[in-house]
Amino acid sequence: MNPVDIEYVKRCRFLVASGIFDGYDVPHQPSNISIRSKTLFCFLMVVDEVSLKFIKENVTVRKDKDKGMWVGLWRLIPLKHQPYDEPRRNGKVPKILTHRLFPQAQYSIWIDGKMELIVDPLLILERYLWRDKHTYAIAQHKHHRSIYEEADANKRRKRYARPLIDLHMKIYYSEGMEPWSLKKNTISDVPEGAIIIREHTALNNLFNCLWFNEVNLFTPRDQLSFGYVVYRLKGLFKFFMFRNCEYYSLFILHPHTREHSSKIEWVKSLSEFKGSGSSMKESRGGFGLWTPYPKNLDSVTLPQVVRTSKAG
Repeated sequence: MNPVDIEYVKRCRFLVASGIFDGYDVPHQPSNISIRSKTLFCFLMVVDEVSLKFIKENVTVRKDKDKGMWVGLWRLIPLKHQPYDEPRRNGKVPKILTHRLFPQAQYSIWIDGKMELIVDPLLILERYLWRDKHTYAIAQHKHHRSIYEEADANKRRKRYARPLIDLHMKIYYSEGMEPWSLKKNTISDVPEGAIIIREHTALNNLFNCLWFNEVNLFTPRDQLSFGYVVYRLKGLFKFFMFRNCEYYSLFILHPHTREHSSKIEWVKSLSEFKGSGSSMKESRGGFGLWTPYPKNLDSVTLPQVVRTSKAG
């Protein structure tokens, strides 16, 4: 982070944060923002160097007297020296570790880069945190409640290498993670990760670190690991999972400027990672997928998935 940006974010106690990586979006301007929220909240858009170049070529970027960069309400926060090869995994750093990137923040609302905020952030905090004394709120997934359903959908949509998603799920199943059912104390094991509303309490920060550890170790599909971390904490972590229909009342969803495409998404067998295919392995992430597991995962049969929605 640039020194000028480090100084700027020190003043941010309330923030709306978002991120664009690998040039897949441009910032969408929030609307219906009150004068109070404009002075209280920092609107921070974390970008990598590729995205910054793309944004400068497609929208107007202004500089203030301190050389901070702005697109409307959004303060651009360029990050150099990305920790991972995979842009989607890089995007999980500001998304999940918001409290580490912006340690002075007391409250944060994360929205994905493709989202256009259309509700005042103070109203969001009041509705999802303060009204019923919650400290962590996240939307329920529209179609899936079990991580194994979500994993199956990820494979069909080529969100990551199919054998690695299977390997990820086999590890979780071996660790005792059962498919979601009415017997569980949670509404769902699968969140809609495009919005996260948080008070930065010690327990919430711990949960985010544990969640990020899973994203770092296994696949970058964070919706697969959220429910597993909740399961391992055995009821110690309390959160509010609100209905997906409310999620769509907060934002306008815009399409990406282009489709994400990576060779690893087309892999159908682990054998494709051998020989010349070894270059498809990430060099700085997903090491848990290549580390020998104590149990023979070949003998693990994943729970049968019944597709409940054509869209899912």
